[in-house]
Amino acid sequence: MWLNTLLLALRSIRRNLMRSFLTILGIVIGVSAVITMVTLGNGATMAVQNQISGLGTNLLQVRPGQRMGPGGGGGAPAFKESDAQAIAQQIGGVLAVAPEARSSGTVVAGGRNWSTSIIGSTNTWLQTGNWTVRTGREFTTDELRAGAAVCLIGETVRRELFGTQDPVGAQMRVRAFSCEVVGVLGAKGQGAFGNDQDDTVLIPLNTLHRRVTGNTRVNTLLVSMQDGSDPERVKASLTELLRERRKLAQADENNFNVLDTKQLADTLSGTTKVMTMLLGAVAAVSLLVGGIGIMNIMLVSVTERTREIGLRLAIGALEREVLLQFLIEAVVLAALGGLIGIVLATGASVVLAGVMDVPYLFSPGVNVLSFVFSAGIGVVFGYFPARRAARMDPIDALRHE
Repeated sequence: MWLNTLLLALRSIRRNLMRSFLTILGIVIGVSAVITMVTLGNGATMAVQNQISGLGTNLLQVRPGQRMGPGGGGGAPAFKESDAQAIAQQIGGVLAVAPEARSSGTVVAGGRNWSTSIIGSTNTWLQTGNWTVRTGREFTTDELRAGAAVCLIGETVRRELFGTQDPVGAQMRVRAFSCEVVGVLGAKGQGAFGNDQDDTVLIPLNTLHRRVTGNTRVNTLLVSMQDGSDPERVKASLTELLRERRKLAQADENNFNVLDTKQLADTLSGTTKVMTMLLGAVAAVSLLVGGIGIMNIMLVSVTERTREIGLRLAIGALEREVLLQFLIEAVVLAALGGLIGIVLATGASVVLAGVMDVPYLFSPGVNVLSFVFSAGIGVVFGYFPARRAARMDPIDALRHE
């Protein structure tokens, strides 16, 4: 009986192919929109997490001022290199500490010039930021101590100044002084805030102070914590030590701020997840619209086939068999729309993920749930027309013109 009922339903759908396609169009659009939105949202969340992790593993960024962002310094005194040394020596759970000072300027090599970010730090900067040296070497202890004219360059700077040539050992002018390129950093791509992380030149901190800025200011302390350490305990110890070194009284507010990149990643990921759920919910509304379309066309189909229904009932067909026929027809329409929607969503997600430069993450759960939900739409919105057909009076149905 089930097989015969299914064949009858498929035959009825095939009899009106264009109308059947237009009927399931709402389901197709709804399913494809939901899957595409959720897939791209998950990809965006993964991209944010990857970009934040690119800043460093278990990383704390300490900056002068009471808040982050432009103008957040509020005239607070900068850090010193000795602050980084004190943190590394006196606080447990710390893996590495890097003092960082930043500037910007034009670099020149081989007749080409490029405006870039100039960073002064130590070799621990590479460790705290998960950087690798693709070719060449790190700074030596003597170079760091003496403020030697050496530098490590990012992939963007290498491409813009040296093209396909190996820059290791070449001379490059950074602002007004010439330095030797001793290494090229491994590529990291776009940062969490849209910046190009590879557009940078790293020089020893003492070199930056003497030849670029002319002062001993340290803008940022990068503190990388050991795996398994308690971030809150480390932050508390760090705050206490810096307050002591900056001679703040008990009643004084901190004139520095501590940013935990893991908390930042969790916050941004939570925001993208909420937006994904919101967009998915909005897209799901079209599924309800598609369900209403199925109910409407099934009511039309029942009216058109009134004499057929009356004849089947008159020769002994049971009400539940008529009910099942029309119900299966509605479910087949909705399920077919769900399958087409999944195929379209997969293609759209792959294309849009490439355009948006986010990873494509196939989610079996979302696809299965969307298909089941679309089939459920067929059951819910197909039941009323099917029930109406099953409860027809055979005599009245046979008289219908």
